[in-house]
Amino acid sequence: MKNIVILGSTGSIGTSSLSVISALGPEYRVLALTANRNTELFISQVHTFKPRFAAVLDAASYEIVKTQMPKGTQLLPPDMDSLTFLASLPSADLVINGLVGSVGFQPLIYAIKAGKTIALANKEPMVMAGQTVMQECRRWDATIIPVDSEPSAIFQCLEGTDAHSYHKENKSISKVFLTASGGPFARRTRALSTVTPEEALHHPRWKMGKKITIDSATLMNKGFEAIEIMNLFNLPQEKVQIVIHPQSLIHSAVEYVDGAILAEISEPDMRIPIQYAITYPKRMPSPVKPLNLFEAQKMEFFEPDFDRFPCLELALAAQARGGIFPAALSAADEVAVEAFLQGRIKFTDIAKLIYSVLKDTYSRAGRVTLNQAAEADEWAKEKARVHLAEKRYKKVSL
Repeated sequence: MKNIVILGSTGSIGTSSLSVISALGPEYRVLALTANRNTELFISQVHTFKPRFAAVLDAASYEIVKTQMPKGTQLLPPDMDSLTFLASLPSADLVINGLVGSVGFQPLIYAIKAGKTIALANKEPMVMAGQTVMQECRRWDATIIPVDSEPSAIFQCLEGTDAHSYHKENKSISKVFLTASGGPFARRTRALSTVTPEEALHHPRWKMGKKITIDSATLMNKGFEAIEIMNLFNLPQEKVQIVIHPQSLIHSAVEYVDGAILAEISEPDMRIPIQYAITYPKRMPSPVKPLNLFEAQKMEFFEPDFDRFPCLELALAAQARGGIFPAALSAADEVAVEAFLQGRIKFTDIAKLIYSVLKDTYSRAGRVTLNQAAEADEWAKEKARVHLAEKRYKKVSL
């Protein structure tokens, strides 16, 4: 039996994970569930799966759910200590980190130090301090299996190679093609400055949480994924090619030095990479219908437009700069996306606000420590809030 902890069970990753576990059968058991504010769904989940532990991070939500736990489920206090405790449970065989933003950083580190296998959808920690995170994985004999469809596709295409074990750059790899749907505005001809939150939340291919959906609309999510795979698979930036692929059927590909290209192709359904992470290294029947190649649309591929989507270039520039810049990028993006969803800034101001914070970021050469990354996250969020309050956003100029 595989005991599974799900951090962020009411989000899109968490609900899809529970759907997969239900289909897999009794060999896969939910050991713990956590949520933030979605109390109605969370109560339903704990009554359906009856985990040994449960936690709600929001204090007001905790008061709502504390009297509604099923027999045998222990509700933990509403604080970060509960998340880190569950992430490192001795009886957990797999920790699914479906949290959003930097809140997933500390639970990930605790899971790593406990030597866990982690199915990671929370890409921000890999942006903040990915090289150090992977160093800690080697130190504590922990394993990270990427859950997002594109990093998962690369993970699958690299299986059996040196890069798959995270330790060194594989000389046989010529290039990695990281695909992106392009989001809802890939073919929009009207000005992006008029984009509303409702429009940005309408993704053409994927049903996701609000933060990642906005990041997909700005292409920041693809920048985050580029940083993630560089750190996860020890890839230099020049070997990562971002490709806009609107049909989202090829989830990414790896080109080898002999000219062969291996690609992972499937229906655009997150349950496929999630199930692969849950059952790894085994493959099992999936609830997702197989892709019918005869019914598939034509496949198109385009280069990204950095002028229209400057967030992507900001991400690549931050990674090239190194040090605390990726952590500052991630933190500023969290504040900017929240402000856009609240109607406080325009869609095009997201990149301007992030750039303003990066312009104020001090240079620190070399690999950042975990503490430095956490400190940079807090500093950059506060800096972004100051810029937001004073309406000081600089035009992106790289």
